[in-house]
Amino acid sequence: MSHVLAAVAWPYANGPRHIGHVSGFGVPSDVFARYMRMAGHDVLMVSGTDEHGTPIQVQADADGVTPRELADRYNRVIVEDLHGLGLSYDLFTRTTTRNHYAVVQELFEGMYRNGYIVPKTTMGAISPSTGRTLPDRYIEGTCPICGYDSARGDQCDNCGNQLDPIDLIDPKSRINGETPKFVETEHFFLDLPALADVLRQWLDTREGWRPNVLRFSRNLLDDLQPRAITRDLEWGVPIPLDGWRDRPDKRIYVWFDAVIGYLSASIEWARRSGDPEAWRRWWSADGEGKDARSYYFMGKDNIVFHSVIWPALLSGYSGEGSRDGEPGELGQLNLPTEVVSSEYLTMEGRKFSSSRKVVIYVRDFLERYDADALRYFIAAAGPESNDTDFTWAEFLRRNNDELVAGWGNLVNRCVSMAAKNFGAIPSIDPAGLTEADEALLATARAGFDTVGDLIGRHRQKQAIGEAMKVVAEANRYLSEQAPWKLKDEADKPRMGTILHVALQVISDANTLLTPFLPHSAQQVHELLGRTGVHAPMPVIEQVDDLDGGPSYPVLTGDYTVGARWESVPLEAGTPLAAPKPVFRKLDPSIVDEELARLAG
Repeated sequence: MSHVLAAVAWPYANGPRHIGHVSGFGVPSDVFARYMRMAGHDVLMVSGTDEHGTPIQVQADADGVTPRELADRYNRVIVEDLHGLGLSYDLFTRTTTRNHYAVVQELFEGMYRNGYIVPKTTMGAISPSTGRTLPDRYIEGTCPICGYDSARGDQCDNCGNQLDPIDLIDPKSRINGETPKFVETEHFFLDLPALADVLRQWLDTREGWRPNVLRFSRNLLDDLQPRAITRDLEWGVPIPLDGWRDRPDKRIYVWFDAVIGYLSASIEWARRSGDPEAWRRWWSADGEGKDARSYYFMGKDNIVFHSVIWPALLSGYSGEGSRDGEPGELGQLNLPTEVVSSEYLTMEGRKFSSSRKVVIYVRDFLERYDADALRYFIAAAGPESNDTDFTWAEFLRRNNDELVAGWGNLVNRCVSMAAKNFGAIPSIDPAGLTEADEALLATARAGFDTVGDLIGRHRQKQAIGEAMKVVAEANRYLSEQAPWKLKDEADKPRMGTILHVALQVISDANTLLTPFLPHSAQQVHELLGRTGVHAPMPVIEQVDDLDGGPSYPVLTGDYTVGARWESVPLEAGTPLAAPKPVFRKLDPSIVDEELARLAG
């Protein structure tokens, strides 16, 4: 057993999340965490809502509420949506807790003492009409490096280079289209060049990463520049230095505090568990957590923050850059084992855009369709290593042809025949198993190594494909053996053997599919006459802030129960009842209905 951290990108709390978001950070991380738990590892899966920064302030002003009220609203929406998808967080929290503030300030102070955070006078962008700071991401213009005409002030999505707003050609505010005014302001900068060597040495040791992630990350090291980590704004974590902490106009920038959330959420989880030091088993690089592994899940627009910025913060706090230094009170901290980035999901050939209404929010999707239907699409056809287009026609096909006709029909047919003819899981004929029986059972058993290895290496498309091959082999076996033709009493032992073998393979296939389809996996578990929790689900709990702040909802759960990653023999004689369908067949008319909604 090893300690495995599943660190999941923090959704921004300025609105509900759409299915493109959860295809990048949500479902892939949950599939991985569920498998790792089933395989016997001690998993800690953490995240929360990212709630600071000017975009929250801008949205709150537009809605006539305070930033905290806006964050509260969308924190709850996002928590409920992720709960509906069955994402098994040990703790899904938020960045407005006092615990988070304390951890962010501790890392800031530690890096400052070690010399990796330095003050610097720079040019900042403000809105001429409001006098407020414009965040980098709210400034758009032409990239001075590649000429892309929609580059953001912090990064060009075309060439991937980090930018400063003042470098953009013809910069404009994305809020109101005005040209920003650049004025002198004093801020604190992360000295990335002083950490470049340690980052390069670390990246050179990374193995098994998706090639595009590693290549992109290494290229970023060629031109690292100091990066501002404070901003002229009102909404965020205060700067924990004398002369700064009480200033109402200076705050730690949101990208700095959000990545620290992985650590602060782990510490909050430990404090709530009754063992405040338990987080060290996943984080301590010089103690009991030195052999732990950590995997960070996100969309490709977040690679730079997880493969460069976050390792730089951890290294600087641990005193490992060119300026040396000493670790802070949290000790030396582990760097990521792997950054697992997905590509983009588009919708009917267009980029997701809430403003242009090219979107379907998670909540709306779950009101009309089953969570496992979406999880299946993301796993089988999602943007794992290439941009992928979500179309309603393809969603309908995969639901009806693969989930319903392939997997669901296999379960229904076999359980129905066994319940009707035996009332229970039948016994195997004392005459023994045929070559065909043995071959199918062997195929199912081999799936545990194959599928498990692929999930462990973040090849989830291949993994679910291998699991569905077991389903296809079981369907072929059933058609060839045709147990429904064995109507004579003398043939009943053979019918029983066929159905026992088929049900055993259904049990095994159900375990293989559990990380992907936890809701239906629990149903199939019960249809096979078994009791108890097969696929544990998260729960929403309203909790008090540990340090006296307002209460808030979290996602958590008990994942010590549930299936193991192994074949469990069926017990002959276990009562079976007539089954209900596991999946809903969708009417083809949904395609036109959804396209009409999309058209407005």
